[in-house]
Amino acid sequence: MKHSITQRPTSFFITAPLPCPYLGEKVERRMVTELSGIDSTSLHDTLSRVGFRRSHSLVYAPICQDCSACLAVRTVVEEFKPSASQRRVLRLNDNVIAIEKSAQATSEQYELFLRYQDSRHAGGDMATMDYYDYQAVVEETPVETALVEFQNDDGMLVGGCLVDIMADGLSAVYSYFDPQYHKNSLGTYMILWLIERAKQLNLPYVYLGYWIGGSPKMAYKDKFLPLQYFAADGWSEFDKKALLSANK
Repeated sequence: MKHSITQRPTSFFITAPLPCPYLGEKVERRMVTELSGIDSTSLHDTLSRVGFRRSHSLVYAPICQDCSACLAVRTVVEEFKPSASQRRVLRLNDNVIAIEKSAQATSEQYELFLRYQDSRHAGGDMATMDYYDYQAVVEETPVETALVEFQNDDGMLVGGCLVDIMADGLSAVYSYFDPQYHKNSLGTYMILWLIERAKQLNLPYVYLGYWIGGSPKMAYKDKFLPLQYFAADGWSEFDKKALLSANK
């Protein structure tokens, strides 16, 4: 006797209003659902294509009242050409080795993660995370995820990037780097590496998360052109000037 497998319906929830971590005068709300069961991967792929992001076993998208500043963006891999400054970053880091690993936390990663938080995001929620909190960020994933370690030529860990591997691209979940290497622009280098890796894997996009025009912390994403952004009518070509004008 054959039994057919039916997919359970996906339930979405709305979070309570909270202060926006990026635009201080704003309040954020999110639409959230859990990734679980045999359809986790396909659900994650589908929702990523309509602007959702993953955190642990949840995916979310902003649905803030009177604000549409958060725009999911992705780089078009085949059309990407590094700028002069990005080519300089590649030269600065030509001794850096990227090692793709399974999504498993280590104490070495955690120590680097804390140094990065103390330097770049002191006072933020992630700066107070203990090892087990960090381990949950890395390992609580129901989809295919890798942790890419970046080492210098002495074998020292200088950066880490948590990456989801999807049907149509790579998604940069979270990255951190050694603050002592700030002149090397390791954050930029890791994204450049992801774009090249996606090209090697014949994946069309690198998903960079949310671009927020009024937030200096998120503005770096508009340097990886050509970009597409997601809105109500689907993915469109990114035009920074027009988007900033629209959100005034």
